[in-house]
Amino acid sequence: MLRLRAPAKLNLYLRVLGRRADGYHELETFFERLDLADELTLTPQARGIDVTCDDPALDCGPSNLITKAASLLQQTFQVTGGAAIHLTKRIPIAAGLGGGSSDAAAVLRGLNRLWRLGLSSEQLREMGAGLGSDVPFFLFKEAVFAIGRGRGERCEPLAGLTPTLWHVLVVPPERLSTKEIYDGFDRRERVLTAPASSLSMCLHALRNGSLSELAKGLLNDLEPEAIRRCPVITEIRTRLRTSGCPGALVSGSGSAVFGLCEDAEHARRVAATLSSSAPAEWRLHLVRTDSEGDDDAL
Repeated sequence: MLRLRAPAKLNLYLRVLGRRADGYHELETFFERLDLADELTLTPQARGIDVTCDDPALDCGPSNLITKAASLLQQTFQVTGGAAIHLTKRIPIAAGLGGGSSDAAAVLRGLNRLWRLGLSSEQLREMGAGLGSDVPFFLFKEAVFAIGRGRGERCEPLAGLTPTLWHVLVVPPERLSTKEIYDGFDRRERVLTAPASSLSMCLHALRNGSLSELAKGLLNDLEPEAIRRCPVITEIRTRLRTSGCPGALVSGSGSAVFGLCEDAEHARRVAATLSSSAPAEWRLHLVRTDSEGDDDAL
């Protein structure tokens, strides 16, 4: 039996460069891996793939990325045995935090060990890219920050970048569809001007430990469409800023919003201020940059 962590991610920067001929979008993004994580238990069995979850709202059928990842390995390498996979869900669903992609990456890595397939990290990333654009990022265990290009699957891990960022993460109950957010983005009228922030600005800020510069560099081209579909995001951003966060942004396609904090104590103060008056249905998490430890060791 294997127990694995599947960490969440934030997009500190997400620029949509255009729609490609294959229907995907060309992106530039800056990933950060978080200590907020799902947990998966993988147990060998004689045959078949059985996926269960402690959250009844999650569909564990053929459309689930965990099921797809396991089936892909089993069919590609003609594995005769099976596996029972149980997911303990801690990352909010459909919130732009990469939970499904991270779960799929953990399953690829775990079943590679459980079934003794001997696949390299590069081979796993190639398979992961076919499952989802964010999956390869979660298969770079050696780096907690990475630049993503292409549709996000071409990752450049930044192994020398080791700051620890603290955030207050606020997740409203609304769930947003990534496909619908991108479709809405394509329909919006946009003025083609160069953004004030850039990937290099974020990278420079992190290397120099400048939180104020990082706050200025935050960007997400999908945020306006996420706000159109989930207007409460605007209120969450405002509350995070007035509570002391120098910057606040939607992660991915939303609906989760994160506020940058100076350190752990600052994050606790911001969370306390918000929790005293925020609607009960908002989920608040204190999160930080994940460590570079072995995320299989549980």
